[in-house]
Amino acid sequence: MSTDGIKIQIQNLTMAYGPHVIMRDINADLKRGSVFVIMGNSGSGKSTLLRHMIGLLRPAQGDVLYDGRSFWGMDDEGRRAQLHKCGVLFQNGALWSSMTLAENVALPLAEYTDWSPADVQEIVRLKLALVGLNGFEDYYPSEISGGMRTRAGLARAMALDPEILFFDEPSAGLDPITSRNLDQLILELRDSLGTTVVVVTHELASIFTIADDSIFLDADSKTIRARGNPKELLKHSTDAKLKAFLTRGASSGEAAARPLAS
Repeated sequence: MSTDGIKIQIQNLTMAYGPHVIMRDINADLKRGSVFVIMGNSGSGKSTLLRHMIGLLRPAQGDVLYDGRSFWGMDDEGRRAQLHKCGVLFQNGALWSSMTLAENVALPLAEYTDWSPADVQEIVRLKLALVGLNGFEDYYPSEISGGMRTRAGLARAMALDPEILFFDEPSAGLDPITSRNLDQLILELRDSLGTTVVVVTHELASIFTIADDSIFLDADSKTIRARGNPKELLKHSTDAKLKAFLTRGASSGEAAARPLAS
């Protein structure tokens, strides 16, 4: 099978803690420059899968390939080099509370580049401006809203101009308007920079708005229950559990048709 246009491949992945299997036989191809959503109910292993993809957990079986290269087959230096091409936004931004926003964003630049302080400062300003936080460089995380903290975390994740961005429940705890604006920002990054985006979420509105492709993890069968564009899955799937997930709390039409904020 040709892998042209495929950025990430998950191959026969089994996730386990000792003898306890979380998920097995996970297979997925993630297209370059797309938004790929990992969805499922609580406890289905969504965030665990993301941690396997970014090297925080080693799979019990299987592998993750980046541009056709085995991540777990690389040596430590090779894995570090690959991770430098990735940015990660953890839940609630995961900022250092004792540092200003500018200092938080500057961390990866100071760690992985030999740029001058003046260059780092300029990049920090640009990244914060890109997420709508121009002028907030000297604020501390406790001085801004939850949505602003999430955007500051995104600015830090983007500091090294990553080819791939990983989001772990980016809309958790955000109000609907802030969540909608974050969805818009994710799509802008995909369209303007060609970034490949991987999003873990159970938020229906975001799933229908941003996903080009998706997988639905099922805790009962411990594997992928469905895959595809969520709108197409909603329209054509006859799987009762998937239908219940995609229509919970509101009509499916309302979720799928939700407009983006300008």
